[in-house]
Amino acid sequence: MIWGRRGSGVQPSAVGKGTPLGAVHVAVNGAAAGRWEALNHLAEVLFEVDAAGDEVVARSALRLVAGVAGLVARLDRHARQAPWYGPYQECALRRVGARFSAATSGPVAMALASMHGDGRIRERAVTAMVDRPCPEVMPFLVLRTGDWVKPVRDRARAGLALLLADDPGGYLPAVLPIALRLDARLRGGFAVTQIRAALLSAPAEVWRGLLGSGGRRQRRFVFDIVLAQGWLRLPDYVTCAETDSDVGIRVRAADAACREAVWTRRHDVLRRLARSVRAEVRVVALTGLVRVGQDCDVTAYLDDDAPLVRAVARDAARRLGVDAREHYRTTVSAGEPALGAIAGLAETGSAADAPLLRPLLTHPQARVRAQAVRALRLLDAVVAQEVLPLLRDPSPAVVREVTAALGPLPGALPPGLPWQLLGDARMELRRAGYRLLRGHGVDVQLRAALVLTLDPDHRLAQRGKADVTRLARDGARTTWRRTPPPELPVTAAQHGELAALAARAAAALGEDTSLMLTRWLARTRPDG
Repeated sequence: MIWGRRGSGVQPSAVGKGTPLGAVHVAVNGAAAGRWEALNHLAEVLFEVDAAGDEVVARSALRLVAGVAGLVARLDRHARQAPWYGPYQECALRRVGARFSAATSGPVAMALASMHGDGRIRERAVTAMVDRPCPEVMPFLVLRTGDWVKPVRDRARAGLALLLADDPGGYLPAVLPIALRLDARLRGGFAVTQIRAALLSAPAEVWRGLLGSGGRRQRRFVFDIVLAQGWLRLPDYVTCAETDSDVGIRVRAADAACREAVWTRRHDVLRRLARSVRAEVRVVALTGLVRVGQDCDVTAYLDDDAPLVRAVARDAARRLGVDAREHYRTTVSAGEPALGAIAGLAETGSAADAPLLRPLLTHPQARVRAQAVRALRLLDAVVAQEVLPLLRDPSPAVVREVTAALGPLPGALPPGLPWQLLGDARMELRRAGYRLLRGHGVDVQLRAALVLTLDPDHRLAQRGKADVTRLARDGARTTWRRTPPPELPVTAAQHGELAALAARAAAALGEDTSLMLTRWLARTRPDG
Protein backbone atom coordinates (compact mmCIF):
# COMPACT_ATOMS: atom_id res chain seq x y z
CA MET A 1 0.00 0.00 0.00
CA ILE A 2 1.14 3.57 -0.62
CA TRP A 3 -0.69 5.06 2.34
CA GLY A 4 -2.11 4.00 5.70
CA ARG A 5 -5.22 4.81 7.67
CA ARG A 6 -5.22 6.97 10.76
CA GLY A 7 -7.19 6.17 13.88
CA SER A 8 -9.73 8.39 15.58
CA GLY A 9 -7.30 9.42 18.33
CA VAL A 10 -9.73 8.50 21.14
CA GLN A 11 -8.86 5.40 23.13
CA PRO A 12 -11.78 2.97 23.59
CA SER A 13 -11.21 2.84 27.35
CA ALA A 14 -11.66 6.60 27.57
CA VAL A 15 -15.30 6.43 26.43
CA GLY A 16 -16.38 3.71 28.82
CA LYS A 17 -19.58 3.88 30.84
CA GLY A 18 -19.46 6.17 33.84
CA THR A 19 -16.82 8.51 32.38
CA PRO A 20 -17.45 12.05 31.08
CA LEU A 21 -16.50 10.90 27.58
CA GLY A 22 -18.88 7.97 27.97
CA ALA A 23 -21.72 10.42 28.54
CA VAL A 24 -20.63 12.43 25.51
CA HIS A 25 -20.47 9.25 23.42
CA VAL A 26 -24.04 8.31 24.40
CA ALA A 27 -25.28 11.85 23.73
CA VAL A 28 -23.54 11.97 20.34
CA ASN A 29 -25.12 8.67 19.29
CA GLY A 30 -28.52 9.96 20.36
CA ALA A 31 -28.08 13.28 18.56
CA ALA A 32 -26.94 11.55 15.37
CA ALA A 33 -30.42 10.07 14.88
CA GLY A 34 -32.50 12.21 17.22
CA ARG A 35 -34.39 15.48 16.93
CA TRP A 36 -33.97 18.78 18.77
CA GLU A 37 -34.39 17.20 22.20
CA ALA A 38 -31.36 14.98 21.57
CA LEU A 39 -29.37 17.97 20.34
CA ASN A 40 -30.37 19.85 23.49
CA HIS A 41 -29.13 16.96 25.59
CA LEU A 42 -25.81 16.88 23.73
CA ALA A 43 -25.35 20.61 24.31
CA GLU A 44 -26.03 20.13 28.03
CA VAL A 45 -23.51 17.28 28.26
CA LEU A 46 -20.88 19.38 26.49
CA PHE A 47 -21.68 22.22 28.88
CA GLU A 48 -20.93 19.88 31.81
CA VAL A 49 -17.66 18.77 30.21
CA ASP A 50 -16.62 22.41 29.89
CA ALA A 51 -17.51 23.07 33.53
CA ALA A 52 -15.17 20.25 34.62
CA GLY A 53 -12.20 22.19 33.23
CA ASP A 54 -10.26 19.20 31.86
CA GLU A 55 -8.93 20.31 28.47
CA VAL A 56 -7.91 16.80 27.40
CA VAL A 57 -11.43 15.50 27.98
CA ALA A 58 -12.91 18.60 26.36
CA ARG A 59 -10.88 18.15 23.19
CA SER A 60 -11.75 14.45 23.05
CA ALA A 61 -15.43 15.33 23.42
CA LEU A 62 -15.26 17.74 20.48
CA ARG A 63 -13.50 15.05 18.47
CA LEU A 64 -16.41 12.68 19.14
CA VAL A 65 -18.88 15.34 17.99
CA ALA A 66 -16.95 16.09 14.81
CA GLY A 67 -16.65 12.38 14.07
CA VAL A 68 -20.36 12.13 13.19
CA ALA A 69 -21.03 13.46 9.71
CA GLY A 70 -23.19 16.57 9.73
CA LEU A 71 -23.56 16.80 13.52
CA VAL A 72 -21.56 20.03 13.88
CA ALA A 73 -23.72 21.73 11.25
CA ARG A 74 -26.89 20.44 12.92
CA LEU A 75 -25.76 21.81 16.28
CA ASP A 76 -25.12 25.19 14.67
CA ARG A 77 -28.58 25.24 13.12
CA HIS A 78 -30.10 24.05 16.39
CA ALA A 79 -28.60 27.03 18.25
CA ARG A 80 -30.85 29.36 16.23
CA GLN A 81 -33.92 27.21 15.58
CA ALA A 82 -34.42 25.16 18.77
CA PRO A 83 -37.88 25.65 20.32
CA TRP A 84 -38.17 27.50 23.61
CA TYR A 85 -40.20 24.83 25.34
CA GLY A 86 -39.72 21.27 26.47
CA PRO A 87 -37.61 19.62 29.16
CA TYR A 88 -34.80 22.13 28.53
CA GLN A 89 -36.36 25.57 28.58
CA GLU A 90 -33.21 27.20 27.22
CA CYS A 91 -30.56 25.50 25.13
CA ALA A 92 -27.05 25.45 26.56
CA LEU A 93 -25.86 26.97 23.30
CA ARG A 94 -27.74 30.13 24.27
CA ARG A 95 -26.52 30.11 27.87
CA VAL A 96 -22.83 29.66 27.05
CA GLY A 97 -22.38 33.37 26.38
CA ALA A 98 -22.67 34.09 30.09
CA ARG A 99 -19.64 31.97 31.00
CA PHE A 100 -17.56 32.38 27.84
CA SER A 101 -14.33 34.33 28.24
CA ALA A 102 -12.13 34.90 25.22
CA ALA A 103 -9.01 34.73 27.37
CA THR A 104 -9.59 31.74 29.66
CA SER A 105 -12.37 29.54 28.24
CA GLY A 106 -11.61 26.00 27.13
CA PRO A 107 -12.15 24.47 23.68
CA VAL A 108 -15.73 23.35 24.38
CA ALA A 109 -16.77 26.83 25.51
CA MET A 110 -15.15 28.34 22.44
CA ALA A 111 -16.90 25.88 20.14
CA LEU A 112 -20.31 26.41 21.76
CA ALA A 113 -19.89 30.18 21.86
CA SER A 114 -19.05 30.20 18.13
CA MET A 115 -22.64 29.05 17.50
CA HIS A 116 -24.30 31.65 19.75
CA GLY A 117 -27.08 33.78 18.31
CA ASP A 118 -25.26 37.00 19.19
CA GLY A 119 -22.78 37.93 16.46
CA ARG A 120 -20.50 39.73 18.91
CA ILE A 121 -20.11 36.57 20.99
CA ARG A 122 -19.47 34.54 17.84
CA GLU A 123 -16.79 37.01 16.77
CA ARG A 124 -15.06 36.81 20.16
CA ALA A 125 -15.23 33.01 19.99
CA VAL A 126 -13.66 33.03 16.53
CA THR A 127 -10.87 35.27 17.79
CA ALA A 128 -10.24 32.90 20.69
CA MET A 129 -10.14 29.86 18.41
CA VAL A 130 -7.60 31.56 16.14
CA ASP A 131 -5.46 32.78 19.03
CA ARG A 132 -5.49 29.42 20.84
CA PRO A 133 -6.06 26.94 18.04
CA CYS A 134 -6.39 23.18 18.25
CA PRO A 135 -7.58 20.70 15.61
CA GLU A 136 -10.74 19.87 17.58
CA VAL A 137 -12.23 23.38 17.21
CA MET A 138 -11.42 23.68 13.50
CA PRO A 139 -14.80 22.33 12.28
CA PHE A 140 -16.53 25.08 14.28
CA LEU A 141 -14.18 27.69 12.82
CA VAL A 142 -14.99 26.47 9.30
CA LEU A 143 -18.68 27.01 9.98
CA ARG A 144 -18.04 30.65 10.74
CA THR A 145 -16.26 31.21 7.41
CA GLY A 146 -19.74 31.17 5.92
CA ASP A 147 -21.34 33.25 8.68
CA TRP A 148 -24.05 35.69 7.65
CA VAL A 149 -22.39 38.51 9.66
CA LYS A 150 -19.47 39.98 7.72
CA PRO A 151 -17.11 40.77 10.65
CA VAL A 152 -17.50 37.23 11.96
CA ARG A 153 -17.04 35.76 8.51
CA ASP A 154 -13.97 37.85 7.67
CA ARG A 155 -12.25 37.07 10.97
CA ALA A 156 -12.89 33.34 10.58
CA ARG A 157 -11.65 33.31 6.98
CA ALA A 158 -8.46 35.15 7.82
CA GLY A 159 -7.78 32.84 10.75
CA LEU A 160 -8.46 29.67 8.76
CA ALA A 161 -6.16 30.75 5.94
CA LEU A 162 -3.31 31.50 8.37
CA LEU A 163 -3.71 28.25 10.31
CA LEU A 164 -3.79 26.10 7.18
CA ALA A 165 -0.72 27.85 5.84
CA ASP A 166 1.19 27.43 9.13
CA ASP A 167 0.31 23.77 9.84
CA PRO A 168 -1.56 22.01 7.02
CA GLY A 169 -0.78 18.56 8.40
CA GLY A 170 -2.28 19.38 11.78
CA TYR A 171 -5.45 21.13 10.65
CA LEU A 172 -6.41 19.72 7.24
CA PRO A 173 -7.77 16.38 8.58
CA ALA A 174 -10.10 18.26 10.93
CA VAL A 175 -11.15 20.90 8.39
CA LEU A 176 -11.69 18.86 5.23
CA PRO A 177 -14.85 16.85 6.11
CA ILE A 178 -16.91 19.81 7.32
CA ALA A 179 -15.66 22.07 4.49
CA LEU A 180 -16.77 19.60 1.82
CA ARG A 181 -20.16 19.30 3.49
CA LEU A 182 -20.62 23.10 3.45
CA ASP A 183 -19.25 23.64 -0.07
CA ALA A 184 -22.69 23.92 -1.67
CA ARG A 185 -23.92 26.53 0.82
CA LEU A 186 -24.06 30.23 0.17
CA ARG A 187 -20.64 31.64 1.14
CA GLY A 188 -19.51 28.07 1.81
CA GLY A 189 -16.87 27.67 -0.89
CA PHE A 190 -14.12 29.70 0.78
CA ALA A 191 -12.95 26.88 3.03
CA VAL A 192 -12.67 24.43 0.13
CA THR A 193 -10.60 26.94 -1.83
CA GLN A 194 -8.24 27.36 1.12
CA ILE A 195 -7.96 23.61 1.56
CA ARG A 196 -7.05 23.17 -2.08
CA ALA A 197 -4.38 25.86 -1.77
CA ALA A 198 -3.01 24.27 1.42
CA LEU A 199 -2.86 20.84 -0.21
CA LEU A 200 -0.95 22.19 -3.20
CA SER A 201 1.77 23.54 -0.92
CA ALA A 202 1.74 20.76 1.68
CA PRO A 203 4.44 18.08 1.89
CA ALA A 204 3.76 14.61 0.52
CA GLU A 205 3.12 13.00 3.91
CA VAL A 206 0.14 15.33 4.41
CA TRP A 207 -1.81 14.39 1.30
CA ARG A 208 -0.81 10.74 1.63
CA GLY A 209 -2.24 10.74 5.13
CA LEU A 210 -5.48 12.30 3.90
CA LEU A 211 -5.74 9.70 1.14
CA GLY A 212 -5.55 6.97 3.76
CA SER A 213 -8.15 8.35 6.14
CA GLY A 214 -11.57 9.91 6.20
CA GLY A 215 -14.71 9.34 4.23
CA ARG A 216 -15.25 8.59 0.57
CA ARG A 217 -15.92 12.18 -0.49
CA GLN A 218 -12.81 13.45 1.30
CA ARG A 219 -10.53 10.84 -0.22
CA ARG A 220 -11.90 11.43 -3.71
CA PHE A 221 -11.39 15.17 -3.33
CA VAL A 222 -7.76 14.69 -2.33
CA PHE A 223 -7.14 12.04 -4.99
CA ASP A 224 -8.46 14.33 -7.73
CA ILE A 225 -5.98 17.01 -6.69
CA VAL A 226 -3.14 14.51 -6.52
CA LEU A 227 -4.11 13.13 -9.91
CA ALA A 228 -4.29 16.57 -11.51
CA GLN A 229 -0.86 17.47 -10.12
CA GLY A 230 0.73 14.20 -11.22
CA TRP A 231 2.21 13.49 -7.79
CA LEU A 232 1.85 9.71 -8.11
CA ARG A 233 3.80 7.43 -10.38
CA LEU A 234 2.72 4.43 -12.43
CA PRO A 235 3.39 1.81 -9.69
CA ASP A 236 1.34 3.91 -7.25
CA TYR A 237 -1.61 4.06 -9.64
CA VAL A 238 -1.43 0.31 -10.24
CA THR A 239 -1.37 -0.47 -6.52
CA CYS A 240 -4.26 1.90 -5.89
CA ALA A 241 -6.33 0.44 -8.73
CA GLU A 242 -5.83 -3.07 -7.37
CA THR A 243 -6.23 -2.47 -3.63
CA ASP A 244 -8.17 0.70 -2.83
CA SER A 245 -11.50 0.20 -1.11
CA ASP A 246 -13.36 2.95 -3.01
CA VAL A 247 -14.62 2.16 -6.50
CA GLY A 248 -14.36 5.77 -7.65
CA ILE A 249 -10.69 5.99 -6.72
CA ARG A 250 -10.00 2.57 -8.25
CA VAL A 251 -11.46 3.66 -11.58
CA ARG A 252 -9.58 6.97 -11.58
CA ALA A 253 -6.32 5.24 -10.68
CA ALA A 254 -6.83 2.51 -13.28
CA ASP A 255 -7.57 5.11 -15.95
CA ALA A 256 -4.41 7.04 -15.07
CA ALA A 257 -2.30 3.89 -14.97
CA CYS A 258 -3.61 2.58 -18.29
CA ARG A 259 -3.26 5.94 -19.99
CA GLU A 260 0.39 6.15 -18.99
CA ALA A 261 0.93 2.48 -19.89
CA VAL A 262 -0.49 3.12 -23.38
CA TRP A 263 1.77 6.13 -23.90
CA THR A 264 4.87 4.26 -22.70
CA ARG A 265 3.94 0.93 -24.37
CA ARG A 266 3.94 -0.85 -21.00
CA HIS A 267 1.84 -3.80 -22.14
CA ASP A 268 2.80 -5.73 -19.02
CA VAL A 269 1.00 -3.19 -16.84
CA LEU A 270 -2.13 -3.42 -18.98
CA ARG A 271 -2.11 -7.22 -18.80
CA ARG A 272 -1.62 -7.12 -15.04
CA LEU A 273 -4.60 -4.82 -14.53
CA ALA A 274 -6.64 -6.93 -16.97
CA ARG A 275 -6.27 -9.79 -14.48
CA SER A 276 -7.68 -7.69 -11.62
CA VAL A 277 -10.51 -9.09 -9.54
CA ARG A 278 -12.34 -5.77 -10.01
CA ALA A 279 -14.46 -5.66 -13.15
CA GLU A 280 -14.22 -1.88 -13.48
CA VAL A 281 -10.41 -2.14 -13.53
CA ARG A 282 -10.45 -4.94 -16.10
CA VAL A 283 -12.62 -2.88 -18.44
CA VAL A 284 -10.20 0.05 -18.37
CA ALA A 285 -7.19 -2.24 -18.86
CA LEU A 286 -8.77 -4.09 -21.79
CA THR A 287 -9.64 -0.78 -23.41
CA GLY A 288 -5.96 0.12 -23.10
CA LEU A 289 -4.95 -3.16 -24.71
CA VAL A 290 -7.31 -2.44 -27.59
CA ARG A 291 -5.69 0.95 -28.09
CA VAL A 292 -2.24 -0.61 -28.40
CA GLY A 293 -3.52 -3.22 -30.86
CA GLN A 294 -3.48 -6.27 -28.58
CA ASP A 295 -6.87 -7.62 -29.68
CA CYS A 296 -5.72 -11.22 -29.21
CA ASP A 297 -5.22 -10.64 -25.49
CA VAL A 298 -8.62 -8.97 -25.21
CA THR A 299 -10.48 -11.78 -26.97
CA ALA A 300 -9.44 -14.16 -24.19
CA TYR A 301 -11.98 -12.39 -21.96
CA LEU A 302 -15.07 -13.43 -23.95
CA ASP A 303 -16.21 -15.60 -21.01
CA ASP A 304 -15.64 -12.96 -18.30
CA ASP A 305 -18.24 -12.59 -15.57
CA ALA A 306 -18.70 -8.83 -16.17
CA PRO A 307 -21.04 -7.77 -19.00
CA LEU A 308 -18.97 -4.72 -19.99
CA VAL A 309 -15.79 -6.78 -20.13
CA ARG A 310 -17.51 -9.29 -22.42
CA ALA A 311 -18.69 -6.46 -24.65
CA VAL A 312 -15.14 -5.13 -25.06
CA ALA A 313 -13.89 -8.65 -25.77
CA ARG A 314 -16.59 -9.26 -28.40
CA ASP A 315 -15.65 -6.03 -30.15
CA ALA A 316 -12.02 -7.20 -30.30
CA ALA A 317 -13.15 -10.64 -31.54
CA ARG A 318 -15.15 -9.02 -34.34
CA ARG A 319 -12.03 -7.20 -35.58
CA LEU A 320 -10.13 -10.50 -35.56
CA GLY A 321 -12.90 -12.29 -37.45
CA VAL A 322 -13.87 -14.49 -34.49
CA ASP A 323 -17.56 -15.40 -34.26
CA ALA A 324 -18.40 -14.74 -30.61
CA ARG A 325 -21.79 -16.47 -30.86
CA GLU A 326 -20.24 -19.69 -32.12
CA HIS A 327 -17.65 -19.46 -29.38
CA TYR A 328 -20.38 -19.25 -26.76
CA ARG A 329 -22.34 -22.09 -28.34
CA THR A 330 -19.29 -24.34 -28.33
CA THR A 331 -18.39 -23.46 -24.75
CA VAL A 332 -21.90 -23.96 -23.38
CA SER A 333 -22.36 -27.29 -25.13
CA ALA A 334 -19.10 -28.56 -23.59
CA GLY A 335 -20.93 -29.40 -20.35
CA GLU A 336 -18.96 -27.34 -17.82
CA PRO A 337 -19.31 -23.80 -19.14
CA ALA A 338 -18.17 -20.67 -17.36
CA LEU A 339 -20.92 -18.40 -16.10
CA GLY A 340 -19.73 -15.69 -18.45
CA ALA A 341 -20.17 -18.01 -21.42
CA ILE A 342 -23.78 -18.69 -20.50
CA ALA A 343 -24.44 -14.99 -20.07
CA GLY A 344 -22.64 -14.27 -23.34
CA LEU A 345 -24.85 -16.72 -25.21
CA ALA A 346 -27.90 -14.95 -23.80
CA GLU A 347 -26.50 -11.62 -25.02
CA THR A 348 -25.67 -12.77 -28.53
CA GLY A 349 -27.91 -15.77 -29.22
CA SER A 350 -31.58 -16.32 -29.94
CA ALA A 351 -34.38 -18.62 -28.88
CA ALA A 352 -32.91 -21.25 -31.19
CA ASP A 353 -30.04 -21.64 -28.70
CA ALA A 354 -32.38 -22.68 -25.87
CA PRO A 355 -31.69 -26.44 -26.33
CA LEU A 356 -28.07 -25.77 -25.39
CA LEU A 357 -29.16 -24.16 -22.12
CA ARG A 358 -31.90 -26.53 -20.96
CA PRO A 359 -29.52 -29.35 -19.87
CA LEU A 360 -27.90 -26.85 -17.49
CA LEU A 361 -31.14 -26.54 -15.49
CA THR A 362 -30.13 -29.73 -13.67
CA HIS A 363 -26.46 -28.81 -13.27
CA PRO A 364 -25.06 -29.62 -9.79
CA GLN A 365 -23.79 -26.06 -9.31
CA ALA A 366 -26.46 -23.60 -8.21
CA ARG A 367 -24.75 -20.67 -9.93
CA VAL A 368 -24.91 -22.47 -13.25
CA ARG A 369 -28.60 -23.33 -12.78
CA ALA A 370 -29.41 -19.73 -11.92
CA GLN A 371 -27.49 -18.38 -14.89
CA ALA A 372 -29.18 -20.87 -17.23
CA VAL A 373 -32.64 -19.77 -16.09
CA ARG A 374 -31.64 -16.15 -16.53
CA ALA A 375 -30.33 -16.85 -20.03
CA LEU A 376 -33.56 -18.58 -21.05
CA ARG A 377 -35.53 -15.60 -19.78
CA LEU A 378 -33.40 -13.13 -21.73
CA LEU A 379 -33.78 -15.25 -24.87
CA ASP A 380 -37.57 -15.35 -24.31
CA ALA A 381 -37.40 -19.15 -24.36
CA VAL A 382 -38.79 -20.05 -20.93
CA VAL A 383 -40.99 -23.14 -20.79
CA ALA A 384 -42.92 -23.00 -17.52
CA GLN A 385 -43.06 -26.77 -16.98
CA GLU A 386 -39.26 -27.00 -17.26
CA VAL A 387 -38.44 -24.34 -14.68
CA LEU A 388 -41.32 -24.89 -12.24
CA PRO A 389 -39.46 -27.64 -10.33
CA LEU A 390 -36.68 -25.13 -9.64
CA LEU A 391 -39.07 -22.88 -7.71
CA ARG A 392 -38.19 -24.87 -4.59
CA ASP A 393 -34.49 -25.11 -5.41
CA PRO A 394 -32.21 -25.09 -2.34
CA SER A 395 -30.42 -22.02 -3.72
CA PRO A 396 -32.09 -18.61 -3.13
CA ALA A 397 -30.39 -17.32 -6.31
CA VAL A 398 -32.09 -20.00 -8.41
CA VAL A 399 -35.46 -19.29 -6.78
CA ARG A 400 -35.01 -15.60 -7.52
CA GLU A 401 -34.23 -16.22 -11.21
CA VAL A 402 -37.10 -18.68 -11.65
CA THR A 403 -39.50 -16.20 -10.08
CA ALA A 404 -38.37 -13.50 -12.50
CA ALA A 405 -38.76 -15.95 -15.41
CA LEU A 406 -42.29 -17.02 -14.40
CA GLY A 407 -43.53 -13.51 -13.66
CA PRO A 408 -44.63 -12.81 -17.24
CA LEU A 409 -46.33 -16.24 -17.43
CA PRO A 410 -49.03 -16.12 -14.72
CA GLY A 411 -51.40 -18.34 -16.68
CA ALA A 412 -48.84 -21.16 -16.76
CA LEU A 413 -48.68 -21.48 -12.96
CA PRO A 414 -50.67 -24.18 -11.15
CA PRO A 415 -53.66 -22.69 -9.31
CA GLY A 416 -52.85 -21.84 -5.72
CA LEU A 417 -49.07 -22.27 -6.10
CA PRO A 418 -48.20 -18.63 -5.30
CA TRP A 419 -50.34 -18.79 -2.13
CA GLN A 420 -48.60 -22.01 -1.10
CA LEU A 421 -45.24 -20.31 -1.56
CA LEU A 422 -46.43 -17.31 0.44
CA GLY A 423 -47.05 -19.58 3.40
CA ASP A 424 -43.82 -21.56 3.12
CA ALA A 425 -41.27 -21.73 5.94
CA ARG A 426 -38.43 -20.52 3.69
CA MET A 427 -38.14 -16.78 3.43
CA GLU A 428 -37.04 -16.75 -0.21
CA LEU A 429 -40.08 -18.85 -1.19
CA ARG A 430 -42.43 -16.47 0.59
CA ARG A 431 -40.82 -13.60 -1.31
CA ALA A 432 -41.22 -15.56 -4.56
CA GLY A 433 -44.89 -16.23 -3.89
CA TYR A 434 -45.51 -12.57 -3.20
CA ARG A 435 -43.75 -11.48 -6.38
CA LEU A 436 -45.84 -13.94 -8.42
CA LEU A 437 -49.05 -12.51 -6.91
CA ARG A 438 -48.28 -8.86 -7.53
CA GLY A 439 -49.35 -8.96 -11.16
CA HIS A 440 -52.94 -9.95 -10.30
CA GLY A 441 -55.94 -7.79 -9.50
CA VAL A 442 -56.25 -5.28 -6.66
CA ASP A 443 -58.08 -7.76 -4.45
CA VAL A 444 -55.32 -10.37 -4.79
CA GLN A 445 -52.59 -7.79 -4.26
CA LEU A 446 -54.30 -6.46 -1.12
CA ARG A 447 -54.78 -9.89 0.37
CA ALA A 448 -51.18 -10.88 -0.36
CA ALA A 449 -49.83 -7.62 1.06
CA LEU A 450 -51.85 -8.05 4.25
CA VAL A 451 -50.52 -11.57 4.67
CA LEU A 452 -46.96 -10.34 4.09
CA THR A 453 -47.40 -7.56 6.64
CA LEU A 454 -47.59 -10.27 9.32
CA ASP A 455 -44.47 -12.06 8.01
CA PRO A 456 -41.83 -12.89 10.64
CA ASP A 457 -39.09 -11.49 8.39
CA HIS A 458 -38.81 -7.75 9.04
CA ARG A 459 -37.92 -6.77 5.47
CA LEU A 460 -40.80 -8.73 3.97
CA ALA A 461 -43.18 -7.31 6.56
CA GLN A 462 -42.07 -3.76 5.71
CA ARG A 463 -42.59 -4.44 2.03
CA GLY A 464 -46.09 -5.73 2.67
CA LYS A 465 -46.87 -2.73 4.86
CA ALA A 466 -45.68 -0.32 2.16
CA ASP A 467 -47.90 -1.99 -0.46
CA VAL A 468 -50.94 -2.00 1.82
CA THR A 469 -50.37 1.69 2.53
CA ARG A 470 -50.16 2.44 -1.19
CA LEU A 471 -53.33 0.51 -1.99
CA ALA A 472 -55.20 2.05 0.95
CA ARG A 473 -54.23 5.55 -0.13
CA ASP A 474 -55.36 4.84 -3.67
CA GLY A 475 -58.63 3.47 -2.35
CA ALA A 476 -59.15 6.48 -0.09
CA ARG A 477 -58.94 8.98 -2.97
CA THR A 478 -62.01 11.13 -3.33
CA THR A 479 -64.12 10.76 -6.47
CA TRP A 480 -63.35 14.24 -7.77
CA ARG A 481 -59.74 13.24 -8.43
CA ARG A 482 -58.75 12.78 -12.06
CA THR A 483 -57.81 9.14 -11.46
CA PRO A 484 -60.70 7.15 -9.97
CA PRO A 485 -60.01 4.97 -6.95
CA PRO A 486 -59.30 1.29 -7.71
CA GLU A 487 -62.21 -1.13 -7.68
CA LEU A 488 -62.29 -4.06 -5.28
CA PRO A 489 -64.29 -6.81 -7.04
CA VAL A 490 -64.77 -9.37 -4.26
CA THR A 491 -67.55 -11.56 -2.99
CA ALA A 492 -69.01 -11.16 0.47
CA ALA A 493 -66.89 -14.07 1.75
CA GLN A 494 -63.71 -12.62 0.24
CA HIS A 495 -64.54 -9.22 1.66
CA GLY A 496 -64.94 -10.72 5.10
CA GLU A 497 -61.55 -12.43 4.77
CA LEU A 498 -59.93 -9.12 3.80
CA ALA A 499 -61.55 -7.39 6.76
CA ALA A 500 -60.28 -10.10 9.11
CA LEU A 501 -56.76 -9.82 7.72
CA ALA A 502 -56.91 -6.03 8.06
CA ALA A 503 -57.93 -6.37 11.70
CA ARG A 504 -55.05 -8.78 12.40
CA ALA A 505 -52.55 -6.48 10.69
CA ALA A 506 -53.87 -3.25 12.26
CA ALA A 507 -51.10 -3.01 14.84
CA ALA A 508 -48.38 -3.55 12.24
CA LEU A 509 -49.95 -1.12 9.75
CA GLY A 510 -50.30 1.79 12.13
CA GLU A 511 -53.33 3.88 12.96
CA ASP A 512 -53.44 6.04 9.82
CA THR A 513 -53.10 3.23 7.29
CA SER A 514 -55.44 0.98 9.22
CA LEU A 515 -58.09 3.71 9.29
CA MET A 516 -57.81 4.37 5.53
CA LEU A 517 -58.02 0.64 4.83
CA THR A 518 -61.05 0.19 7.07
CA ARG A 519 -62.91 3.04 5.36
CA TRP A 520 -62.05 1.68 1.92
CA LEU A 521 -63.28 -1.79 2.83
CA ALA A 522 -66.45 -0.34 4.35
CA ARG A 523 -67.15 1.65 1.19
CA THR A 524 -66.59 -1.38 -1.09
CA ARG A 525 -68.55 -3.94 0.94
CA PRO A 526 -70.67 -5.98 -1.51
CA ASP A 527 -74.43 -5.99 -1.03
CA GLY A 528 -75.91 -9.00 0.69
